[in-house]
Amino acid sequence: MMKVIDLINQSKSTAFSFEILPPLRGNSIQKVYNVIDKLREFDPKYINITSHHSEFIYKPMADGSFQKVNIRKRPGSVAIASAIQNKYGIPAVPHIICKGFTKDETEYALIDLNFLGVYNLLLLRGDVKTLEAQQPPEMYHEHATDLQQQVNRFNEGFLLDGSRMEGIETPFSYGMACYPEKHEEAPNFDSDIFYLKEKVRNGADYLVTQMFFDNSKYFAFVERCRAEGITVPIIPGIKPIVFRNQLTVLPRVFRSEIPEAFAAELRKCKTDDDAREVGIEWSIQQCKELIAHGVPSLHFYTMMASESVRRIAKEIY
Repeated sequence: MMKVIDLINQSKSTAFSFEILPPLRGNSIQKVYNVIDKLREFDPKYINITSHHSEFIYKPMADGSFQKVNIRKRPGSVAIASAIQNKYGIPAVPHIICKGFTKDETEYALIDLNFLGVYNLLLLRGDVKTLEAQQPPEMYHEHATDLQQQVNRFNEGFLLDGSRMEGIETPFSYGMACYPEKHEEAPNFDSDIFYLKEKVRNGADYLVTQMFFDNSKYFAFVERCRAEGITVPIIPGIKPIVFRNQLTVLPRVFRSEIPEAFAAELRKCKTDDDAREVGIEWSIQQCKELIAHGVPSLHFYTMMASESVRRIAKEIY
């Protein structure tokens, strides 16, 4: 399988890619295939698979106490990535996250992925709230740059205990995340840029943005990155709005500002169907402007929005 960075660089036009969510436990992988089948005609260069940590419930016992039970609600992205590559021949890009997965669990995932021929990764910090308070913090990576060092060492043939591992036929290539509107925990934008430069200096082949709705923020961000010597592709992350409540939910959860022109149209919507149509039209215009500015690729977040993504892609590809 080719590296994502090579697929992007060799594409004669703006490349297309998208992200999928593993199905809930008990559901068939056919749900994933249905999304891919819907979007395959637009020649996706790669498909990202999100990672989700195990979740815990507290089960009441007969004596009135509670027992913590680990519930894994979704199959791992290792299995999904391998299935996608084998069925479609499209490079799969599993997300590897810091929080919710220990360093050892990350190592097992890297061994399995390398064995299965999945050589592209997206390295992310993940939701900080996923870390279990009862677990020693040293079991986990604190930042994506720490996770990056583990992957780099693995690529050199070293395991966590310092021992050598033979048989790494192809080292991992990876992208990392960036935030046109600043990461919510960064004290300032300069700090964000500092760590972004570290990610690239230490081996990130490309960057994928958090969702944004205002292209001017993306353009200003890219300009700032270039001025700071960051030359890797910066891929816009596009999220079509499909529900009315996302007008307030997305800015709160993802710190992504919704421009007033877009917000005003969403406020007029009486139903989610209305909001979906407004979201599709906004994304179409957003993507057309990005393509006109020569972005290397567009990356779509399809969660609950695969049909919207299909309609948008139909207009721009």
